[in-house]
Amino acid sequence: MKLTYGISGHVLLNSHDRLNSITEAHLKQWLTETQVQARFGKLPTYVPRLSQVQSDLLAVTIQTDRTSSVAFGNVAKPFVLMSLVKPFLLLFLLARVGREAVFSRVGIEPSDQPFHSIAQLASDRGRPRNPMINSGAIFLASLLPGNTPTSRCESLRYWLNKSAGCDLTLDEEMLASVQPLGNETNRSIANLLKRAGYLNDIDLAIETYNQICCLSGTVVDLARLGLLIALPHPNVSSDDQHIVNSLMMTCGLYEASSQYSMRIGLPIKSGVSGGLIAIVPKVGSIAIYSPAIDEIGNSVGGLFLLEQLVHAHRLSLFQTD
Repeated sequence: MKLTYGISGHVLLNSHDRLNSITEAHLKQWLTETQVQARFGKLPTYVPRLSQVQSDLLAVTIQTDRTSSVAFGNVAKPFVLMSLVKPFLLLFLLARVGREAVFSRVGIEPSDQPFHSIAQLASDRGRPRNPMINSGAIFLASLLPGNTPTSRCESLRYWLNKSAGCDLTLDEEMLASVQPLGNETNRSIANLLKRAGYLNDIDLAIETYNQICCLSGTVVDLARLGLLIALPHPNVSSDDQHIVNSLMMTCGLYEASSQYSMRIGLPIKSGVSGGLIAIVPKVGSIAIYSPAIDEIGNSVGGLFLLEQLVHAHRLSLFQTD
């Protein structure tokens, strides 16, 4: 390893060395404070099975290549991806149908409204603001190959597992918990999309969306997924990685995205199940699971722990030394 020295004579590590320098001991030192911070969050109540999860669970995996990782906590505990699937849905469709098919119908603009805002979509005349909110992801789900929700979900699941070397499965119990809810907000979103000419079959789009959100894995699986947009990969173009990372940076934490772009300075995506994925481009990924979320839908403990790690190890993309 080539060492670079600053004016003071201290060794300056690059971001790869900084991420690799994080050990289990570093993760443990933030355990108590992360669990304290997580108590300020709440489990989501609108999906019954999500409200029954043990709220003090915590798991972290840092992956710097496909064989090297450090992990701590309840790393074997599976959880559903929920909105964490959105950047990987986008990545798959960019590879399969191309940028024109995607961005002719979905924008790239951040939103200052909640991820399921009907008012936002109505003011935008039925055009989804970006792929990281529900309207964008419901439309993108309609582009998946297959004639049924199950075949469409399976096409995405198979590609992700094969490409990332992870083991995502469909959580049938969580799906059964989601399906009876009526999904009135998402159905209203889908109706607006159909009236604007973006959807043909509302039921097919919503059920496909439900299924891909109920794909389940561990933080290890999530960290491996992160490598699809962090490191060179034969199935993924660097241009597509750039697009997904950029949209995660500007839109991945919904209306809190700009705040955390300054505070953390990495592409991040959250899910209401309490999962969080952060990308250090060309270096690796950080996956965290802490189920309690804030009012926006982001993991309270996850964001706290990520911010401590980024600051302590100088991982921000805007780090100057």
